[in-house]
Amino acid sequence: MSYSKDLPFNDLPMLPPDLKAWETIGIYKKLAEARAALAELKGRLLIIPNPLMLINTLVLREAKDSSTIENIVTSSDKLFKAFSSPRAAIDPATKEVLRYREALWKAFTSLKRRENFSVNLIEIMFRTITEKDEGIRDHQVWIGNAINVAYTPPEPGRTLSDKLSNWFDFALERNGVDPLIKLAMLHYQFEAIHPFTDGNGRTGRILSVLYLCLEQLLDLPVLYLSKYILEYKNDYYRLLREVTEQGNWNGWIFYILEGVKQTSALTLETVNAIHEQYISVMDLVRKKAKEIYSRELIEILFSQPYCKIAILEQMKIASRNTASKYLHRLEELGILQSESVGREVLYKNIALYELLSTS
Repeated sequence: MSYSKDLPFNDLPMLPPDLKAWETIGIYKKLAEARAALAELKGRLLIIPNPLMLINTLVLREAKDSSTIENIVTSSDKLFKAFSSPRAAIDPATKEVLRYREALWKAFTSLKRRENFSVNLIEIMFRTITEKDEGIRDHQVWIGNAINVAYTPPEPGRTLSDKLSNWFDFALERNGVDPLIKLAMLHYQFEAIHPFTDGNGRTGRILSVLYLCLEQLLDLPVLYLSKYILEYKNDYYRLLREVTEQGNWNGWIFYILEGVKQTSALTLETVNAIHEQYISVMDLVRKKAKEIYSRELIEILFSQPYCKIAILEQMKIASRNTASKYLHRLEELGILQSESVGREVLYKNIALYELLSTS
C-alpha cells in the first residue's frame, strides 16, 4: 500500500481488511461488552410510550454534538427553541444543526420503508445537511489547507466509484463479520473515501447510527455517539490517521467498540431519567390538575423541551383557548416556564430541559 498525504489515496484498500490486522482477544472482549450494553439499551427503549419522546430529544443532542465536531457551534437553548419555533430568527449555525436532524430523520424513515443503503440515500442526506445541489463529488478535494494538507482522498470518477461500491457491498452482505466491528470499518472507510465536497463527517456519523438500526441492533436512531467522539476528539483523528498510514485497524476498532459501550450506557441513563420525569409529571398532573390530565398531553410535553399552543392544536389535544389554559395551569404547577420568543410564547419543560442540557 503506497500512501502520501499530498496525493490522492487511490490505493485505499477495499473492505474488509485482513483478519490479521484486527482479530485479537482484546477486540472480542470489547465486542462482548459493547454488545451487552447496546442490547440493554435496546430493551429499555420499550419503556418509552411514544418514540417522539426520544427522537425529538436525543437526536437533537446528537445533531448538536456531531455539528460541534465540525466547528458548527450553537447552544442547546437556541437549538431547542428553533426546533419548536421555526419561524423565529435562527442563526446559521443553528440552522445547520437542525438540517442534520432533518437528514437523520429522512434517512431513518427511508429505512423504515424497507429501503436500503444506496448512493441515492446518502446523496439526499448530504443535500439536506449542506443545502448544496450536488451529489458524489466530481473533482479532487483535500483535507487541511493549501499550506498543510492532512489527507487527500481518492480521485473522482472510476476510482471513487469503485471504492464506494465496495463500501455498499460490504455494508449489506452477510460475511461473518460482527455488525459492530463492521460499523467501525464502515465508518473509517466512508471518511477515507470522502465522497462529497463537504459534510462527510456528519453524513458518516448519521450512517453509523442508521447502520445499527439496519442491523436491528436498535429500533430507534438514538445512540449518542457524537458525544463520545467529541470528548475523545484527538484520539478519533489520531486513530483514523493510523489506519491510513499504518493499517492500525485494531486500535480504531477498539476505540469505536468502547464508544458504543460508553454511549449505550450514557443513553440508557438518559432514557431512564426521561422516563422517571415523565412518570413524575404524569402523577403530579393527575393529582393536582385532574381536569386537564391526559396521557397524550404529558407525552407531548416530553417530545421536545419547549411546547406551545400551536403544538397542542396540531396534535388535536385542545382548541387554542383550551390549550392556553392547559399550559398556564401546567406553569402554575411548576412543570413549565413561559418565555416570549418573537411573537410566540414558548413553554419550557423545566425538568426535561435541565436533563438534556446537562447530561
